[in-house]
Amino acid sequence: MSTATATRYTIGAFAKAVGLTAPTLRYYETEGLIEPHRLANGRRYYEEADIDWVKFLLHLKGTGMSISELKQYVQWRAQGDATIPQRLALLQQVKADFLVQFNEVQHHLQILNDKINWYEAKEAGLTADQESFRAYLQRLEHHE
Repeated sequence: MSTATATRYTIGAFAKAVGLTAPTLRYYETEGLIEPHRLANGRRYYEEADIDWVKFLLHLKGTGMSISELKQYVQWRAQGDATIPQRLALLQQVKADFLVQFNEVQHHLQILNDKINWYEAKEAGLTADQESFRAYLQRLEHHE
């Protein structure tokens, strides 16, 4: 598809397509994370490839990648394949940090599930009234 016939999105339609607000997109633009195309009159527009790019940025952001790390990644990306080693190292570090956070969240969820199960067992009369939550966790070999 040529640029002349490519779908063009206004900032409002683009915001809807990527699940962000127009002010957030303008912020991302100011930070150098995205670069909209411009019509002759200066109005910004976006294309399909821009949707893919923003969705990828949101995945990175969802892993806990900071705005400064995103900016660094974008700068390296703009420099081309010579920066692949730096980008790879950054992504590997983000992944390692994310896995630590992910494991912590999984642990929090386990304790939440344990507490729910403990209450349900107490309500159903399946556990001794005197058993503390701590004792229950020890019995399951879980730790707080």
